[in-house]
Amino acid sequence: MQVISPYHRYLPLHNHHSLFLLRSMVTATTTAATGGAFTTIAETVTLERDIKKSKFIAIAAHIPDERSAHSFLSEVQDPRATHNCWAYKVGNQYRSNDDGEPSGTAGKPIHSAIENSGLDRVMVVVIRHFGGIKLGTGGLVRAYGGVAAECLKSAPTRLIKSQVPMGVEVTFDLLGVVYHQLQSFKAEEIKQDYDTGKDGITMVTFKISFDQAEALEEALKTNCSRDLVFYKH
Repeated sequence: MQVISPYHRYLPLHNHHSLFLLRSMVTATTTAATGGAFTTIAETVTLERDIKKSKFIAIAAHIPDERSAHSFLSEVQDPRATHNCWAYKVGNQYRSNDDGEPSGTAGKPIHSAIENSGLDRVMVVVIRHFGGIKLGTGGLVRAYGGVAAECLKSAPTRLIKSQVPMGVEVTFDLLGVVYHQLQSFKAEEIKQDYDTGKDGITMVTFKISFDQAEALEEALKTNCSRDLVFYKH
């Protein structure tokens, strides 16, 4: 998908390489980028509670992606425990596991605690050492969900500003101006492609904080003093 700012003139891409480059920029965008920013856990936290002689240990941490969730689980799960139940949320993706507890009594309430916390890219593992007293389905839901929620509530948080991939077609004589503005706005992963199929035109791609994208466009428009073509997700 390409979005052109209303104050810029649209110039179609004539080169297959540039079209591929633009598509790559779009597909690389994560679900978080569409939301602009998200709040997550700043550091791993652990909380322990004894409930009717069973010991519940909740461990919560930030995970950047789903692959990291599996690594975190392998790192913190206790093979000596009766159950290692967990849930995680990464953007619109989530999973949970009851690890032998009755269906829906552990993983689901942990996931609900994550959802209710408003945090994203978070995983919570709740380890249970059985103490001999059965809690029943309602008791399990309250125990797992409550310990997970309390753990998340105690965790320090941080706001992460998502980045969006963008591109701009410019003439060679404007490259110095464009690069100066990109550096001023702390753009990252700046790349340049001369193979646009247009004489004297190059495509500059980069990533910029979601909340800085419009301001950067305005700055480039002002400093370049001519029509520019922007591409962004």
